[in-house]
Amino acid sequence: MKLRIGLLLCLGLVAVGLQAGKAPRLLIRIDDLGMTHAVNMAAQQVVEQGFPLNATVMFACPWYQEAVAVLKDKPQVSVGVHLVLNSEWVNYRWGPVAGVCAVPSLVDENGFFWANHKLFDAHAIKLPEVEAELRAQLQRALRSGIRIDSMDPHMGTATGTPELRAISEKLANEYQLAQPHYFGEIAGSLFEEQPENKTKALVKFVEDMKDDGLYLMVIHTGLEDPEMNALRDADNVLMQGKKDESVVSRHRHAELKALISEEFKQAVKKRGAKLITYRDLAKKPGLLAMKRPEMPKK
Repeated sequence: MKLRIGLLLCLGLVAVGLQAGKAPRLLIRIDDLGMTHAVNMAAQQVVEQGFPLNATVMFACPWYQEAVAVLKDKPQVSVGVHLVLNSEWVNYRWGPVAGVCAVPSLVDENGFFWANHKLFDAHAIKLPEVEAELRAQLQRALRSGIRIDSMDPHMGTATGTPELRAISEKLANEYQLAQPHYFGEIAGSLFEEQPENKTKALVKFVEDMKDDGLYLMVIHTGLEDPEMNALRDADNVLMQGKKDESVVSRHRHAELKALISEEFKQAVKKRGAKLITYRDLAKKPGLLAMKRPEMPKK
């Protein structure tokens, strides 16, 4: 994992007016598939666009089997395991794949994952139990019948400390999976943009990409429907202390609209950007080129 990148990324787009290898490369990643039916149906709309796409599935969540059905036989989609150690929604919770008795330090009194980072950090989490649970999620993913190319942490919890990151790196090496942010990607998100600004922000992100750069845009899609309206995360900064239960729905639906918009497609075409996947990066330059990113400051 600590080996320096020794090969050039050579996935540039040959476009009109651009030299081969000079165009920016863009990874579009949609997260949280398997969380709800509404998230899966939004993802299906994106998948149907047909462009190269990265999609992460939460295999600890109730709707993961539907997510698998959405992604099955879609060669343009590179699937990743969104490793889950938190269950953050009010009145909608999930627990470990390994079973509560196997990983008791990872769950609350009701057998659900701790709701947030603070609760996770405040308890005596046992690292062997973390490894057992993450391994159980990876094995469920591999048994699902779809190809798995990458793995990354939901809410960042599974890589929140050097010790946790070491476990994730061990498993990525064992299962031969790519890890996002380990290829030097310049990452962006629409998370903090207001719904009415998300399409504009996505287009600007594309327009501002530099030649030869490798970029990652992480997007959370969903439908604006009663199921999503009922979700509320008390720790979500978007809530801003309000009890507006539709905020998650509006934000995720706006990110869906941005991603399937004509404005986004035209921006990619005009910029001459090459949409790629982590499956592509695993081939060139390869998994051995991955390098641990700097740990975020707390």
